[in-house]
Amino acid sequence: MIFRTIIITIVACLSFLAEASAQTSDSLIVSQLQREGISFSHNNSVTLLMSGQEKFDDMFKAIRQARSSVHLEYFNFRNDSIASLLFDILAEKAKQGVEVRALFDGFGNDSNNRPLRKRHLKDIRSKGIEIYEFDPVRFPWINHVFHRDHRKIVVIDGQIAYTGGMNVADYYINGTPQVGEWRDMHCRIEGDEVNTLQDIFLRIWNKTAKQNVHGAKYYRNANGGNYFEGLKPDTCHTAGKKMVGIINREPRTTNKIIRSFYCNAINDAKDSIKLVNPYLTLTHKLKKTIKKALKRGVKMEIMVSAHSDIPLTPDCVFYNVHKLMKRGADIYIYEPGFHHTKIIMVDGRFCTVGSANLNSRSLRFDYEENAVIIDPATTAELSRMFDRDKTRSFKLTPKKWKEFRSPWKRFVGWFAHLLAPVI
Repeated sequence: MIFRTIIITIVACLSFLAEASAQTSDSLIVSQLQREGISFSHNNSVTLLMSGQEKFDDMFKAIRQARSSVHLEYFNFRNDSIASLLFDILAEKAKQGVEVRALFDGFGNDSNNRPLRKRHLKDIRSKGIEIYEFDPVRFPWINHVFHRDHRKIVVIDGQIAYTGGMNVADYYINGTPQVGEWRDMHCRIEGDEVNTLQDIFLRIWNKTAKQNVHGAKYYRNANGGNYFEGLKPDTCHTAGKKMVGIINREPRTTNKIIRSFYCNAINDAKDSIKLVNPYLTLTHKLKKTIKKALKRGVKMEIMVSAHSDIPLTPDCVFYNVHKLMKRGADIYIYEPGFHHTKIIMVDGRFCTVGSANLNSRSLRFDYEENAVIIDPATTAELSRMFDRDKTRSFKLTPKKWKEFRSPWKRFVGWFAHLLAPVI
């Protein structure tokens, strides 16, 4: 009897494993995220905006056509010409009666080299724009050691939304003398997932502004039509039919969701992974997951930047990618500047675009949000972008490693990787 039970159990386990291995990576990630409470809708368009110029041109054109509300949530608005133009456009819309609400992170503002000062905020508010600072940095400054709002969300009339890796700053167009070109991307979403992004914005807005903004007028009306003109189109044959879900990390409620997504996405991969992320300091679990994928033969291509905007973190990144190169990953070092993009493409079946870095801060502390796009056509668009950027990168090899990193820099990288839990 015991022997029979053992046999039945073994057969059941083998059957389960066979069924799991037969499933495609996109169906696996969807079922895993649904178990975590993530919902997906099937009526979305996703337009990829491949540069800062494309993002701001498209977004400003859309804001100028707003009729009801414009909601913006950013890590920071750098006090420069692109932010000045944005606030001029928003002021004009406020004058027309459009409700304009903007939110920025206290640390994100104070840590950039051209922050919004009190006088700037007073001027912005005088033009009818509501603007609030999430968690202002105050003495003794410990409040921002942990949770920061790192999301980038814009929702216009509840009809269209923008999200991705870019804040509001000139350097997304012009670059900087320190790092050169600032490479990044964004996307515009039209469909029911706009409602999810609006939910995210209004929840933190009401918490920060101590208001109770709500109601149907802030959400997508399926019968209202799309009155925005002149925006970059989604040219995929799947436009209007894309399956999209939003993964939103908030402290104490959805702590593990982005960590789970990345680990599961890499575990689910059958054939290939393409990954771009600027602060690839990695958690222990993610390192282990990547190594397992390489061991089972998944072709993994990872792109990081030769330049960075902060010290020490890139040393840890180079240490990590060198170790992964030795395990069989194809590592590309982007040379023209800083690749700030945060994307992954798995098996050519699904991808993500969002704000989350693959470091402890994004995965364990900050408010973050990514769009998960279950669509081979959009994934192929991102994959083509990756391949174009490979032509502007060098592939890491043992010989190139010694040329690229001096013995001292290699030691700094080893030291920096010990600090990965806090950088």
